[in-house]
Amino acid sequence: MATIEKNPSNFEYKPIDKKKIVDAVSEILLAVGEDPEREGLERTPHRVANAYEEILEGYTMDPIKLVNGALFTVDYDEMVVVKDIEFFSLCEHHLLPFFGRAHVAYLPRNKVIGLSKIPRIVDMYAHRLQVQERMTQQIAHFIQETINPLGVGVVIEGQHLCMMMRGIKKEQASMTTSAMLGGFRTRLETRMEFLNMIH
Repeated sequence: MATIEKNPSNFEYKPIDKKKIVDAVSEILLAVGEDPEREGLERTPHRVANAYEEILEGYTMDPIKLVNGALFTVDYDEMVVVKDIEFFSLCEHHLLPFFGRAHVAYLPRNKVIGLSKIPRIVDMYAHRLQVQERMTQQIAHFIQETINPLGVGVVIEGQHLCMMMRGIKKEQASMTTSAMLGGFRTRLETRMEFLNMIH
């Protein structure tokens, strides 16, 4: 079951503990037989901690501040689609990256959201330890809860390094997930219009 933030106002800021990451990476380097104090690795634990702070910044993003009042009353009732939103995330199973494109659509109910906010919403959920299925649901439900449209559709196409560089090692395989809410779920023609627009 996807972890959905039903009430974005419940956000609680929790900073990343970079010292613990530094210590943990040093232990990993020792565990694989490396010398964490040699020249090439001396700063690696700190670099990894800084990288994780950036890559996982979604945990520290306040959803209310993210939207920042960018909801506008507009006399427009046709589909809004933002497609080919690039994203990078970390698979929670192997801590390896997955990346791809997100396509987001909604049917306005008197209000639209600022264009740049949709990619920011995608990034907020991508910049966490994730599985693609949950991320897709989280984006859709957040938009539904935030702007109360007549429907939301999200399709994500991703490539996962945990499958490309290890295990089954299928370099060309990709994964597609979708979340359809409201009119996108109940009306086939609405869903097909969205899918036709993104492909």
